[in-house]
Amino acid sequence: MVAGRTRVALMGATGSIGSQTIVVLRREPERFELVALAGGHRVHELAAIVNEFRVTSVGVSDDEDRRRLSALVENVDIVIGEKGLRELAASADVVVNAVMGFAGLPVTLATLEAGARLALANKESLIAAAPLVAKARSTPGAQILPVDSEHCAIHQCLVGSIEPGHPDVARLLLTASGGPFRGWDAQQLTHITKADALAHPTWSMGPKITIDSSTLMNKGLEVLEASALFGIEVERIDVVVHPQSIVHSMVEYVDGSVLAQLSAPDMRLPIAYCLGSPARLAHHWGRLDFTQSLTLDFHAPDRDAFPALDLAYAAARRGGAAPAWLSAANEVCVQAFLEDRIRWMDIVPLVARTMDDYEDDALANLDAVVANDARARRITHGNLPQ
Repeated sequence: MVAGRTRVALMGATGSIGSQTIVVLRREPERFELVALAGGHRVHELAAIVNEFRVTSVGVSDDEDRRRLSALVENVDIVIGEKGLRELAASADVVVNAVMGFAGLPVTLATLEAGARLALANKESLIAAAPLVAKARSTPGAQILPVDSEHCAIHQCLVGSIEPGHPDVARLLLTASGGPFRGWDAQQLTHITKADALAHPTWSMGPKITIDSSTLMNKGLEVLEASALFGIEVERIDVVVHPQSIVHSMVEYVDGSVLAQLSAPDMRLPIAYCLGSPARLAHHWGRLDFTQSLTLDFHAPDRDAFPALDLAYAAARRGGAAPAWLSAANEVCVQAFLEDRIRWMDIVPLVARTMDDYEDDALANLDAVVANDARARRITHGNLPQ
């Protein structure tokens, strides 16, 4: 370890956010030291990162992955599964949680409980277990900085609002590109293919979040995430469609002032913001040229064509384990779509069908979170075509 460098753990190293985090770390070898990483089954990619950055601790999914990785690297401590992720998350100053879905919860909790900074790119863990995350967040030194471009934008625009609950904030405005099907009517939506849904017009993301963007479920989950992150009730959070993806979100204050964060769409910018905070890294990712014509359009989302938004707001109002059910059911349905088991137009109705079976339940501890997640998945699987 080089004195003065910030120790970074990268969980979900081989996904889209993980790969872009690697790009940022390459630019700042004197500032950051990558000490731990995890990446599931993609051991050859993990080995390449280990060898490039001389990483000493790696997490994989199972014994077979450990055997495969150990044949490719030397002098590396290889840990397995959820327990391994927790160990790695407690080993760094900053932990980038880019693990997909509910599986990222152990990383979120372990990081905060260790009093470290969490660069959060895993919205599902916060949504599913908001009360537990809030408790862990109270650990001295613990901090959450959001990697999602929208929430990172809001974090930057809330600089002048320091009171709990942000009473000087009228509302948060989350922007949405509208996905690949913005403006499509009901008839067009019935013929969507997997290739159509994976062709996002603005961002390059992993398949799960890309599908969520196409249904606008991603934006619904972001409403829940924003509420938990910033302590603002969902009634003060609105979604506006902004096709250019230049304004990444806005904060409207009670005096009518609106602060917005603008940049070209580039996830390296929010990643660098979270890694370097409170300093900013001078690499100009997302820099705009204001000498060129710049058009900014905004309009309301079509909630009839994209009912996922209303499902998210309804889950927020029910509280308890309802957001956990929504997130779990959506994960199951998106995976079923990616496996060609259901149509695109079936995703949100199947999630809604699972939510119809939800009965109010509190999230008193981690066991309750896991149990609710499992039950929602079981019910959703039961509703899928056999």
